[in-house]
Amino acid sequence: MVVEFPGSPRPTLGVEWEIALVDKTTRELSNTAAVVFDAVGELPGDTPRLTKEFLRNTVELVTDVHDTVAEAVDDLTESLGLLRRAADPLGVDLMCAGTHPFAQWTDQVVTQSPEYDEMIERTRWWGRQMLIWGVHVHVGVSSPHKVIPILNAMLVKYPHLLALSASSPIWAGLDTGYASNRALMFQQLPTAGLPYHFADWEQYTRFIEDQLKSGVISKPGGMHWDIRPAPRWGTLEVRVFDGITNMAELRALVAFVHCLVVHFDECLDRGEELPTLQPWHVKENKWRAARYGLDAEVILDPACRERLVTDDLHDLLEQLTPTSARLGCADELAAVADIPVRGASYQRQRRVAEHSGGDLVAVVDSLVEELRG
Repeated sequence: MVVEFPGSPRPTLGVEWEIALVDKTTRELSNTAAVVFDAVGELPGDTPRLTKEFLRNTVELVTDVHDTVAEAVDDLTESLGLLRRAADPLGVDLMCAGTHPFAQWTDQVVTQSPEYDEMIERTRWWGRQMLIWGVHVHVGVSSPHKVIPILNAMLVKYPHLLALSASSPIWAGLDTGYASNRALMFQQLPTAGLPYHFADWEQYTRFIEDQLKSGVISKPGGMHWDIRPAPRWGTLEVRVFDGITNMAELRALVAFVHCLVVHFDECLDRGEELPTLQPWHVKENKWRAARYGLDAEVILDPACRERLVTDDLHDLLEQLTPTSARLGCADELAAVADIPVRGASYQRQRRVAEHSGGDLVAVVDSLVEELRG
């Protein structure tokens, strides 16, 4: 079997942003996506900008293919405006985070489709509990032979991405003690979690053939890993992020991914060897970032050197600065450093909960206001 990867002639950018619908009065999740879609009406263009998701409390914003972070964010800003204008008269507000602080999964309605019906039939209790939201960033890669080395290098930076975006500390009314409960919940599904470490594209292709033959997946894009090749689009898709709560952090973190992928791509062009970590270190780093967020001590290299993730982030941003200038997103990348200063979303949510005496409605209020900007 051959998995075709057409490649992208330039490092294009695309973003998918999952938005939760919440009731303006109760702040519960609102299973009104179908009604909201009807209110939006028909949109011009061939690419769907608003799409249905697994649960009927969610609308996904999808960009067209862009060259810069600014273009992608402008696209999302316009789509968010369309969604807000449709939802507002219906008594529905918008928010984004890795989880909703107090909603119960048993109250949520699954969108009817053959794909989602099959998923629920297979995954049952775990599948029904997937009350989580995230952001996916696609970056164009020119050749299939570059995809696996870049993917493996991105896994070294996994904890940086997760710690910065962690926004799911509270789930079903309880503080989990984790910065990102979403990351550990999602990996319970059989096709989700960390990707395997592949030596090259050929080994990845053989893996996909095995999964199709054994019925694990029904199409080559059926693996829902945290970072995965997206052969249909000729991209590497980074799905590490928790739901990002505001446009400023979205802009910064999309730039971070764009710069990382392009930096590693350019290193390959220069004949340089990309960084890698043993799979057990990658798994440990994911857990540390999910548990401790920006306070995580992460494993940097095969020799087991460790460092506070925020200290390593400082050096990494400096290293990526020339790449950001070439991509036209220097200001956006620089804004990544602001996140630890004001606190990541998981920290901000806990502060609101503490200052309000544990009022989780107040936490939702704060998330709604962040997205409103």
